[in-house]
Amino acid sequence: MFRRLSRWAIALPVALALAGLSGCGSGDPATSTTSASSSASAGGGAKEVTVFAAASLTGTFTELGKTFEGAHPGTTVKFNFGSSATLAQQITQGAPADVFAAASPATMKTVTDASLASAPTTFVRNKLQIAVPKDNPAKVDELKDLADSKVKVALCAEQVPCGAAAVKALDAAGLKVTPVTLEQDVKATLTKVELGEVDAALVYRTDVIASVGKVQGIEFPEADKAINDYPIATLAKAPAGDLGKQFVDLVLSQQGKDVLAKAGFEAP
Repeated sequence: MFRRLSRWAIALPVALALAGLSGCGSGDPATSTTSASSSASAGGGAKEVTVFAAASLTGTFTELGKTFEGAHPGTTVKFNFGSSATLAQQITQGAPADVFAAASPATMKTVTDASLASAPTTFVRNKLQIAVPKDNPAKVDELKDLADSKVKVALCAEQVPCGAAAVKALDAAGLKVTPVTLEQDVKATLTKVELGEVDAALVYRTDVIASVGKVQGIEFPEADKAINDYPIATLAKAPAGDLGKQFVDLVLSQQGKDVLAKAGFEAP
């Protein structure tokens, strides 16, 4: 009796051990490992899409960025707003980005000529207004008033889209204006008016609207001769190419068009 019990006492642990080894090769644990791996792959961790965009798109793209993040949980939209010329230069020098939205075809061409972007799509147009302080101390009423040497004027530098548009508008009117300052993007130019440092500036209509009453906007007919088309494109070396394309799709969608139209942009 003692010997039979001893044999069972030895055999039972061995059987349990063998059963355990057999269980390691069964489907359930392997399935659990695969599921965990798939889940980690599906989550992918935090994702980021980087958008380089003209300064005049700051308000609208920030809003669309929040919309995009809401539709893509775990994704962050990172913006680099500034002069289109500067952004184009940064891209050609190797700055990592997924999307480029420029304020003129000329600045986009810098990037496409270097084979660094897909074929661009024009998504909005914008035109200039004269921005003056709320109390309009220099009594500016029309474009020719900016040629008065007593009127302190701020313009964008000629190499950036808002500056190039200002040159076209002034040429169309046959006017020569000597600005007291040349700024590197439209936001900086508008700020000079908001702070009362100048009497007037030529900025985009959308920027006057975005100032929410801090300045007055004065329309002038020559602005129609200097309308800027805004192109957008995904970049060839985009770190997050699929997300970049989806962001462009949002900009081009009806939802994107509504946000841009509300800000004062015109349809192309």
